[in-house]
Amino acid sequence: MGDESLQSSKKCESNKSNVIIIGGGMAGLAAANYFLKNGMMDFKILEARKRLGGRIISIPLNKQNVELGANFIHGVLGNPIFELAMANGLVNIVNIPKPHKVIAATEDGKQVPFGVVQEIHEAYVCFLRRCEEYFLCQYLPPPDIHSVGEHINLEATIFLERLPSSEEKKLRRLIFDCFLKRETCISGCTTMDEVDLLEIGSYTELQGGNILIPSGFSSILEPMTKNIPQENILSQKPVTKIIWDTCEHNAQRNSEDLGEESEDSDQTVIEDISKTSTTSNERNTILLEASAIKANNQRTKKKNPYVVEVICENGEKFYGNHVICTVPLGVLKEKASSLFEPSLPQYKIESIERLLFGTVDKIFLEYERPFLNPEITEIMLLWESSVTTENLSQSWFKKIYSFIKVSETLLMGWLSGKEADYMETLPMEEVGITCTKVLRKFLNDPFVPEPIKCVCTSWRNQPYTKGAYTAIAVGASQSDIESIAQPLFRNVHDNKPVLLFAGEHTHSSFYSTVHGAYLSGQTAARRLLANDTAENIELECPQAADLNSWIQGIQLEG
Repeated sequence: MGDESLQSSKKCESNKSNVIIIGGGMAGLAAANYFLKNGMMDFKILEARKRLGGRIISIPLNKQNVELGANFIHGVLGNPIFELAMANGLVNIVNIPKPHKVIAATEDGKQVPFGVVQEIHEAYVCFLRRCEEYFLCQYLPPPDIHSVGEHINLEATIFLERLPSSEEKKLRRLIFDCFLKRETCISGCTTMDEVDLLEIGSYTELQGGNILIPSGFSSILEPMTKNIPQENILSQKPVTKIIWDTCEHNAQRNSEDLGEESEDSDQTVIEDISKTSTTSNERNTILLEASAIKANNQRTKKKNPYVVEVICENGEKFYGNHVICTVPLGVLKEKASSLFEPSLPQYKIESIERLLFGTVDKIFLEYERPFLNPEITEIMLLWESSVTTENLSQSWFKKIYSFIKVSETLLMGWLSGKEADYMETLPMEEVGITCTKVLRKFLNDPFVPEPIKCVCTSWRNQPYTKGAYTAIAVGASQSDIESIAQPLFRNVHDNKPVLLFAGEHTHSSFYSTVHGAYLSGQTAARRLLANDTAENIELECPQAADLNSWIQGIQLEG
């Protein structure tokens, strides 16, 4: 009997902490590491999955690691993920790119001269940069042009008008369309007509290009988790309710019988008494009820001094003073209305609804033996017929803009949006068969072998992501990201917020990236420690300060 009581007490204590971090992806891990570096260990990470990392996941395939989620470190200068990878020997400072030979083919199997592809690529990059200038320069686009897709298509039409031959125009238009499909995978949308023209320049691109981690992006998780005590990480804890003001929650629950919703329920009742005509007995009864509510609230407060209650899917409850919520935007879109109590402010709900959180998926095709020319690294697919959303079963594969050679016996295709959503409903074997037909068509080779294995991602159907990453939809703005990131306080007298938000969808310049998630987690943790350790706060990742200075030195010397 005594042992059972002791175990219950230990379990009760393990469910209490100063800070509850919801989500063990990069943002949650960055917040946890920031706490540890600054001497604060009173936190718990609640992760819904069995594994940590969120949208960072590498798997072995074809004798190498492939990325199901985050693919690149985007940029070098000022990128904390690159610094972390360098400090832990995960990437080389001298990044020598492999030779990259791209071929572009039409549906009838004809290869397009590389010079034509290069010409259109240069024009496309120029058009995209002009789109980004609207945000930076604050001048207005042409009338009735609201999206990136509309603007690039307008520029492409003007660009192609100078060509005398309709066949030349048609071919170059197909290449423009291919680059736009590629852009949907970069942005995370169905079509670039969904992405706001005035806001695409809000994303800040760091210098240095895209860097692969040879051992797999998941290897970045080891230095992020090695210092976190095991007891601070609780996996398989999907959260269903975040009660971020338990005092208000208890007051509302206790005052339901009296029809009141005020935090100071007894005070409200007394004020109401003065405005209504009641008998002496009725007044005494109401005052006694109010007094009982107040006493009950005080007892609850003494018994549980924590202001936050987090309830998991299995009914388990965790208590704390602050919550850092890092669940992805896709989950917020689906569950924000039921996840938070009290409800989130209306401005946050509207920002969550306005932003875009599309699907981006990958298809990996593994082969028994090589069949492509060893020099070829990518096959661009110039589809003549467009995707029809009315009949995705017959056209979803036309959203695949290319197949990239990961190794001699492994190809990877990308697709996004509604077509990716549909692909996720199909058996992987069927996807593999369809991709074989596509390759045979574009390579004009009926002997292209079928893959021995097809692996497809399914980010839309993953319950703890519900998509890939954030984009600013037409009608949304950078301020919507800032609105979601805004922490919430219980009242105006509190020095520290009770509910904070982190994740790539909360970084207004680096949304959609791992380094955006990392920095947002640090920001949330720093906000909670700001008044405690302002003089001694550590921000840099381990052993990265000298590297950062060295890189900045290179930039200055260059």
